[in-house]
Amino acid sequence: MVEAGTDLVAVWEVHLADGIHVIEFEHGTTSGKRVLKVDREVILKNDWMFKLVGTESFKVGKNKTPCTIVIEPVGGFTYQYSLEVAGKSFKKFIENQNKIMKTWILPVDGTMYRVVLEKDTLDIWVNGTKVEMAAEFTDDGTETHFAIGTQPAYVLAVSSGNKREGIIHVLMVHDTEVPEFVE
Repeated sequence: MVEAGTDLVAVWEVHLADGIHVIEFEHGTTSGKRVLKVDREVILKNDWMFKLVGTESFKVGKNKTPCTIVIEPVGGFTYQYSLEVAGKSFKKFIENQNKIMKTWILPVDGTMYRVVLEKDTLDIWVNGTKVEMAAEFTDDGTETHFAIGTQPAYVLAVSSGNKREGIIHVLMVHDTEVPEFVE
C-alpha cells in the first residue's frame, strides 16, 4: 500500500536465490528528493538534490548483487526509471534468472518453503539459506540430497537426451516429484 504524500515512482521485485527482494524508489521531481528502500528498509535518503537525473547504485541480497536505478528525462518534468541488476537491464536479468534458477514452493510439515537450485553453481537454497548437500551418482543421473525442515529431499539431475534442453532438474520429497514454480 502506498502511503499518502509519498513520491513513490517505481517498485521492482528482484528474484534471487536467497529470496524475493522488493525495491521501492521515491523521487520528488520538484525537490530532487530520493528515497530508496530494499525490503521496506530505507538504504538511501536524500532530501534535496539539484540534479534530478542520474543513477543510484546499491546492493541486494546475501550475495550483495549490484543494482543501479537509472533516472532519465523523457520530456518536461517527466522521468523514466529503469533498474539494472548485475550489470543487465531488469528484463535481461529476469530472462537470465529463469535460465539459471529453478524454483519450487511447497509445504513441508505445515510450513511453506521456497527451494531454489542455482544451476550455474549447483547451490541449493531453502527459504533464503544455502543448505548443506551431498551428491550421489546413480544409474539415472545425479541425486543431490539435503533437508527441507526435518524432511529429507533431493534434486535429481538427468539428461534430457536433447542438447538444446540439456539437463532436467526435478525436486523429490517422499519419493514424489514436486512441480516447478515459475516465478
